[in-house]
Amino acid sequence: MGGIIAAAHACGMSAETIQQKAAELEIREMLQLRASGPSLFGLERVEEWLSDLFGDRNIEDLEIPLALTAVDLQECREVVIRSGRVVDGVMATIALPGLFPPHGIGQHRLVDGATLDPVPVCPVREVHPGPVVAVVLSPEQSRWRETRSPSLMGGLPVVSFMARLRPLRALEIFQQSLEITLRMYTELHLQVDKPEVIIRPEVWDVGLFDSPSLEQISAVGATAAIEGMPGLRAQFAVHRRLERWLRWRTRQRGA
Repeated sequence: MGGIIAAAHACGMSAETIQQKAAELEIREMLQLRASGPSLFGLERVEEWLSDLFGDRNIEDLEIPLALTAVDLQECREVVIRSGRVVDGVMATIALPGLFPPHGIGQHRLVDGATLDPVPVCPVREVHPGPVVAVVLSPEQSRWRETRSPSLMGGLPVVSFMARLRPLRALEIFQQSLEITLRMYTELHLQVDKPEVIIRPEVWDVGLFDSPSLEQISAVGATAAIEGMPGLRAQFAVHRRLERWLRWRTRQRGA
């Protein structure tokens, strides 16, 4: 969803329009059990919806700079998509491995960028000289025990009646272990990349296939953003701006 919203914002859509479009998207109705690639679900309907939303726009032609992250399965590296069709970039960045099929762009088979970079701070710094605000969807480590995420498959009626079967219980254990790994990986990235501001909206109780109230989710996000404003304002002090400008110039010369 982060990639979809970023692309919509870069295309000039207002927050109200983005929320209205999101209200039209019922994820469980968009998924197809007959996948066209190595995945549990197909995304043909999602791609049609994205084509209606973004048309034939190209990333490099947008007024607001846009960078979408993906992982190249062949080359085993992060790919930052800054050109080509918006639809292709979004399809690559939402391709959750195993659940959704990899998206092909040229010779590349691309999956969700969070596989290698769950909070892509560095790609933002490449296109934006200002302070980076990282929106992190997991809680601080001190709260992990009390903030477990919902079961990945629990929101799907097709598997809910089989929840007590041993294979799915084993999958549940695997998911819980993977969640801990991903949360720790996120924290390590934050320590290394050091975004100027970190915002943590309390949305970890929302499952991948849930249909939460958009009004409530927006309110939670607004609350977290307001709480982060003092830290953001502090980044515009003269010495902070000078530090960022010097780092920006150094990176530009190095490039």
